[in-house]
Amino acid sequence: MNLLKQKDREELDAKLPSMPWYIEQFIAYKLPDLSPSSLLEYVRDYETFMKWLMAEGLTEASSYREVKLTELEVLKMESIDNYRMFLSTHKPERNNRTTISRKLSSLRSLFHYLSQIAEDDDFYPLLKRNVMAKVTIKRTHKPKDTAAKLEGKLLQEEEISEFMAYVKVHYGTDVADNKQASHSFQLNSVRDACIISFILHSGLRVSEVVNLNVDDIDLKKKLCYVFRKGKNDDTFKTPVYFRQEAVEDLTAYMAIRETRYKSPRKEKALFLAIANGKNEGSRMTKRAIQAMVIKYAKRFGKPYLSVHKLRHSFATDYYLQNDIYKTQEQLGHASPETTQIYAHLTDKTMAEAIDRRQKEGKPD
Repeated sequence: MNLLKQKDREELDAKLPSMPWYIEQFIAYKLPDLSPSSLLEYVRDYETFMKWLMAEGLTEASSYREVKLTELEVLKMESIDNYRMFLSTHKPERNNRTTISRKLSSLRSLFHYLSQIAEDDDFYPLLKRNVMAKVTIKRTHKPKDTAAKLEGKLLQEEEISEFMAYVKVHYGTDVADNKQASHSFQLNSVRDACIISFILHSGLRVSEVVNLNVDDIDLKKKLCYVFRKGKNDDTFKTPVYFRQEAVEDLTAYMAIRETRYKSPRKEKALFLAIANGKNEGSRMTKRAIQAMVIKYAKRFGKPYLSVHKLRHSFATDYYLQNDIYKTQEQLGHASPETTQIYAHLTDKTMAEAIDRRQKEGKPD
């Protein structure tokens, strides 16, 4: 099991004993089909809901585990509407539409299981009345809308090489007068350039990059082997292609990985960092990689450029040269519908390219 899934599984196991028995039963039912990370999100959503029930006096329970099925049966639509309002207006639960839809979907999945699938000893549904069946959850992820939000916020064509040049060289010039930043750049520039280059030329998710081990990389075949998001099979790693442009940066980083980060022999992680107060390198965290990318992006003049937008930048360019199904496979999307955002993005990209060529007087 990869490290992130293992951590989430441990947190899931720690939280489940505080849940009502029927939620434990629901999680056990879902366990063969969903990853520990997805199940943990379910449990967190149920914690939020039950905490709200107690605060609103809609349950006599003083702990999550004491919330009764009969108390869920008598909930009114008015209560669900109030909960939706609570999620959108109250801190720290104030969420965007996507998060609110996910939290309501989690509830609907639980209520559906209790009313349509699970049975008591007399073969009757555990939940006699399902208020969530009346709840409409609007679709929040429309490919065209997502593409519209990404327009102008991705690296295109020559910008990719310009950004890489900035990460490798020009950032160091910009921070030369800052002793701490300059020292950090000298220590980590090869590693940082390798990570950014790798994402820009493979489209991996940051969680997939974090979990990479040294022996997951095959430079000759230009393949890496990763645990894909959403797949609950922890025995199989998926081969993912990366471009030739990433090979030089990987080679340069691998040459200094052990000496610069004082890597112990037992450390298998590909990307290392030396934490404050430590003498040896250990696996970089997801947060550290995200902060690193933002640091360079701000100085480069694109403060909105995140790790995920590097992935989008790769995907847009990749889609221009391949079809939707190859792009889906490369990115590890569960459905081609998710990949359709790049069809919308590349329509605009191709139109802009034609305009540039016409202005430069070049033939199409």
